[in-house]
Amino acid sequence: MKIYYLFTLLSFMGLYAGGCSQSNGNEPAPTPDPTPEPPAKKLEIKISASVKSTKATDFGFENGDKIGLYVVNYSGTTPGSLVASGNQVDNMCFTYSGTWTPTSPVYWQDNKTHADFYLYYPYRSSIADVNALAVETYADQSVEANYKASDFMIGSTKDVAPSESAVSIAATHLFSRINIKVEAGNGFTEKSLKSEDMTVRINGLKNIANVNLVSGEIQPTGESETIIPYKYGEYYRAIVIPQSVEYGNLITIGVGGKKYNFTKEFRFESNKEHNFTITVNKTSNGINVNIDPWENDGTDNGGSAE
Repeated sequence: MKIYYLFTLLSFMGLYAGGCSQSNGNEPAPTPDPTPEPPAKKLEIKISASVKSTKATDFGFENGDKIGLYVVNYSGTTPGSLVASGNQVDNMCFTYSGTWTPTSPVYWQDNKTHADFYLYYPYRSSIADVNALAVETYADQSVEANYKASDFMIGSTKDVAPSESAVSIAATHLFSRINIKVEAGNGFTEKSLKSEDMTVRINGLKNIANVNLVSGEIQPTGESETIIPYKYGEYYRAIVIPQSVEYGNLITIGVGGKKYNFTKEFRFESNKEHNFTITVNKTSNGINVNIDPWENDGTDNGGSAE
């Protein structure tokens, strides 16, 4: 009996093995696991920054200049809001040397999320409030370095799609420039005037302001100062914070130990150049002044002072 049962069991196992073999032959080959897609390549952010064509200053970006860059992502089609930190890029320093190079590489969030770009010049290592950045111009701009360092610019490019191409951003001068030219009047020749110990001062201007990096709004603060301009060829130039100046001694010219004051109420406007031609009359101890704004406001701003 045991031999019979053993034979039956072996026969059954043989049939089972044969059945499995036939079944494997009829079934389709197993589908291999799909090859995972490689991760998307990170796109490095590149920029091309320039200064908008303007007469507000006579210099653009130079080698060694540094700007700060913020990049703010969209949520779908809704733009984000610039904040001091937590943006896609926070206050990254880019240095100019023919092209703009960041201190360390910065990247788009992905290959589809749009973003807004904001830059400002000159660079600050720390910004606590992008809506009220404290900015100061030099009171003494008689040195070229101080004159240039008094400039302040911002720029933006909105709704930019991720790309390997550089993002173009045009910077705008937020401040004003004043040009003062002194000419010889009665009792002077150009030669004699140049031989005098002449000084030029701009009076009653605030040189500190809070700036909104998004809107460009400027709020002058602090006490009024006397600005010493930079001598540039035949002009005395200064970068000043846009503001309204009450009637008073706006410009003082010192010639040969004597001071001549030009009194006027005036408004300095953002990204504008204001020209003052001052004629010094020795015989009357007075000066005649003609003012031509960079953009004609339709008003005769000329006058005279004694």
